Amino acid sequence: MYRDLRRLPSLDPLKGFDAAARHLSFTKAAAELFLTQSAISRQIQTLEDQLGVKLFRREARRLALTPAGEVLHRAAGEMLARLADVCAGLKAAPRRPRVTVSAAVGMASLWLVPRLAAFQEVEPDLDVLISADNRIVDLEREDIDLALRYIAPEVAPPGATLLFDEVVFPVASPATAAALPAVLRAQDLAKLTLLVFESGNNTPWLSWEPWLAGLGLAHAAPQAVLRFNQYDQMIRAAEDGRGLALGRGPLVAQAIAAGRLRALSDARRRIAARAYFLVRSPQAQRPEVERFAAWLVGEAKKIETAA
Repeated sequence: MYRDLRRLPSLDPLKGFDAAARHLSFTKAAAELFLTQSAISRQIQTLEDQLGVKLFRREARRLALTPAGEVLHRAAGEMLARLADVCAGLKAAPRRPRVTVSAAVGMASLWLVPRLAAFQEVEPDLDVLISADNRIVDLEREDIDLALRYIAPEVAPPGATLLFDEVVFPVASPATAAALPAVLRAQDLAKLTLLVFESGNNTPWLSWEPWLAGLGLAHAAPQAVLRFNQYDQMIRAAEDGRGLALGRGPLVAQAIAAGRLRALSDARRRIAARAYFLVRSPQAQRPEVERFAAWLVGEAKKIETAA
């Protein structure tokens, strides 16, 4: 709901009014807030001028709230009490160290997130915020500590750490793979669905054309083609038996190890045009960032060793 905050009174006059309304005394309100009685009186006068109503009846020996004052006191008292509780909670809450990591959606979903449980076992007091986005973010401007970037090696920023190369090969669910012949023919392809990743970028190595040409099926047509603009969605479809996909080694390694996917051949295409790098923000010079970065590099080495 839209609220015009410019119409609200300032907080200090409301605090002075609340104290005066509770004590029905400007003197006691001043003592509570460590102000002078005249300061409380000015705050009440300011509040009455802003609202255009009288809030107190000033009688001979006592102070009383007007009907408008009673309405405001109930609302202001509840609001100030709630605000005080929230502020107290914020002050009391321990500030846990946190690392913010940027990664492409597919990289975050298929590689990073499945491994975080292992990191939390060794670093339970360190929070990790994952910012999944397919665009290249500005680390300093967007307050990002680390980024996992899929880029050409020659444009990697200074200090970037190579995590692993891009390796591509066909994959399918175990059931789909088991039904395929040892050598794929045109009549076999005509019964299959190809899963295609289209990111909008120029990535010909993620295209089926070179693979089909290598099998002598350059002019053969599949039964259907399903296209995806998110790589993780395509891999999930392959796991569900929806068709054949081109797996990117590091991103499908866990699914293969878990038996959700199977490589369709021993052939691997190592792509020199792209690789996965860990990039550090120049401003992120904190021990927790270095610990998480070291863990990421260690996890990447496990993939390289397995490959």
